[in-house]
Amino acid sequence: MKQPVSLIISFYNNIELLRIIFTALERQTLQNFEVIVADDGSCAEVVEKVHQLIRQAPFGVRHCWHEDCGWQKNSSLNEAIRSSQGDYLIFIDGDCIPHRCFVEEHYGHRQKGIVLTGRRVQLTRHLSGTLTTESLRTGRFERLLWLKLVVASLFQKNLQVENAIRIKRPFLRKLLIKDKEKGILGCNFSIHKADILLVNGFDERYKHPGTGEDTDLNARLLRAGIKTLSKKHLLTVYHIAHPRFDLMYQPNLNLLKENNDNNVTYTPYGIDKNTGSLSTADFPDHQIGETQDRTIL
Repeated sequence: MKQPVSLIISFYNNIELLRIIFTALERQTLQNFEVIVADDGSCAEVVEKVHQLIRQAPFGVRHCWHEDCGWQKNSSLNEAIRSSQGDYLIFIDGDCIPHRCFVEEHYGHRQKGIVLTGRRVQLTRHLSGTLTTESLRTGRFERLLWLKLVVASLFQKNLQVENAIRIKRPFLRKLLIKDKEKGILGCNFSIHKADILLVNGFDERYKHPGTGEDTDLNARLLRAGIKTLSKKHLLTVYHIAHPRFDLMYQPNLNLLKENNDNNVTYTPYGIDKNTGSLSTADFPDHQIGETQDRTIL
């Protein structure tokens, strides 16, 4: 049966984190979704483990893979969009663990012509190391997280502890949560499929993480009349600690400036490369290729 939501996970080689994400998805309060693993060229050994994980999953999973040619996240995401069956798309990164109400809140607040973006809670290296499938499955991780984050914030800055606050009561939501126009946070956003097809998805010329790849999508959507609203305290993911990339990568900045200067809305370097079709025939689900050392943001 076709599911209304496709949840797309950017992925590269970190199978243990994918296991944890799948455990978090098993606990979602809304279960009408399919999962698409947008695999940016994981090695053969990891691909086999992904297939094993898929066979055990209680929800439908698609695995989109392409040969490892360096950082090609935008291409992976476009492949996943082409493969998706849901009319509503939710995007997370492979280093982000969704709150148990994550899918329900994204789908429940959907609006035509609007991108929803949430926030992420920055976990310390210690907290990241304590995150296991068992602690998630039992709910222990989320129950104890707030206290641990408050203590950790005394010793480490920029954890964005306030993002861990989830406002449950409807009247408090109306009083305290105000829609704010902000840019897309690539590890936590959702959109109607028709809206992202309107701008032809992600620009695949971006070959490095950092400023540009999701900022570019946000700018083109805005020019198409589709704005982004932040839903802080509702759409929450927990971000695993890892070394950061250089976010001010100059070729990315040059591409972003080029698209902005030319008022580009529909990129010719996206989902549909003038084929006149959104068929998935050109994107085999399972192939095997070589790997490079890198990490997905």
